[in-house]
Amino acid sequence: MSQAQTSQAYVIEVSDRTAGIVVSDNRGFCFFSSDRAFDGLDGGYFGSARAAERAVRAHLQRHREVRGRATRG
Repeated sequence: MSQAQTSQAYVIEVSDRTAGIVVSDNRGFCFFSSDRAFDGLDGGYFGSARAAERAVRAHLQRHREVRGRATRG
């Protein structure tokens, strides 16, 4: 008889925004975005929930930098 794997799920919030959730499976932690700004990470796998959170924060920072350059012309 095989043992059932227990999944873990965590909500990731940055800058008062809910970016999405990460859910563990046998491959790691899969990110599911809940905000269009983070769709670029949707479906991505990470080694830990903390690694996914770092990727979300970095993604948001890059998004802000690109937006800032676009407004400066």
